[in-house]
Amino acid sequence: MIRLLHTADWQIGKPFGGFEPELSGVLRAERVAAVGRIALLAEERRCDAVLVAGDVFDDNFVPNRDVNRTIDAMRGFSGPWVLLPGNHDAALSVSVWTQFRRLADQVGLRTAVIADKPEILTLCDGRLAMLPAPLTRRHEAADVTEWFDDARTPPKAIRVGLAHGSLANRLPEAAEAHNVIAEDRALLARLDYLALGDWHGFVEIAPKTVYAGTPEPDRYPANAPGHVAIVEIDAPGAAPRIEKVRVARFDWRRLSLRLDGDITALEEALSVLPAPGDTLIHLTLSGSLPLRDRVALEASLSAWRDRLFHLEIEDADLFDEPDEDDLDAIDLSGFVRTAVERLRAKAQDAADPERAAAARALRMIYVEHRRLAGAAER
Repeated sequence: MIRLLHTADWQIGKPFGGFEPELSGVLRAERVAAVGRIALLAEERRCDAVLVAGDVFDDNFVPNRDVNRTIDAMRGFSGPWVLLPGNHDAALSVSVWTQFRRLADQVGLRTAVIADKPEILTLCDGRLAMLPAPLTRRHEAADVTEWFDDARTPPKAIRVGLAHGSLANRLPEAAEAHNVIAEDRALLARLDYLALGDWHGFVEIAPKTVYAGTPEPDRYPANAPGHVAIVEIDAPGAAPRIEKVRVARFDWRRLSLRLDGDITALEEALSVLPAPGDTLIHLTLSGSLPLRDRVALEASLSAWRDRLFHLEIEDADLFDEPDEDDLDAIDLSGFVRTAVERLRAKAQDAADPERAAAARALRMIYVEHRRLAGAAER
């Protein structure tokens, strides 16, 4: 039996430019930490090899610091690592793999196999025959896995393909259609398993064909990132046993809530998060709230910003609906009350180009009036 750990799309060095520097630094570091967790998992599960199906690095210009940290994280697993160049870190004449070889040699990491040529690699005392399909540029016009079909491997060796690209006719339409791989490649090439990278979510996409996905999420997904595959194959021709194992630290979630009249739904949705400090939320809010609840909402969101790792809010479809209780709470009269009523009318008119500004003005008046009223009471 062969036991493999299949992973992909580490993208070490990803900049996370949409975040403030402190947060982006943590997210960058966590991608390396995920490699350390993978190494420990492979060691604990006594895997025969770790297969990395492309995009180990985010580009071919990552600094030595990132390469060194990756090498150090890999040292937790004593078996072989098979590293495939993908579209982000293609096997150019001079690339990040040039750095990797030099730095790995300096620290004595002898277990890393850079699969930068389309040739059979025999590992694990001849029990495993690896068929890699490295990318030598970002986009290949031809199917670089075609050579698998005619590759002759030892009859008693388990035959495993390693590739990075889009399996034809299998991924959603939104997926990039570069570096296309035949959907029946595992069958045509008589593979016992085809380990794929490029799609960032875990999916058993065709017979004996799996995308492991990225081990640490890097966007708000709907495709199960954050996992690796533990694959057991008893013998050539045997069906693989595939186990999906979560290794991610951070939890990226999209959340859409409609708030009509109160903010209870927000607290209910966020209060069940198991680890707020390791959670990134993209929150879409819609509906309408009276001013008192809109002010309460802002206070609640401020508190959650302090608890969550990151909170991103989209509230263009959430409108203020000041009611009589709101206006009575402002406790104004005469021309000021008339001005407030006019602002209210603008804030409730969907066709008014000054709707958003009127809503903000009303909210500011409400908050300031309640602040002054509270100070007077004290």
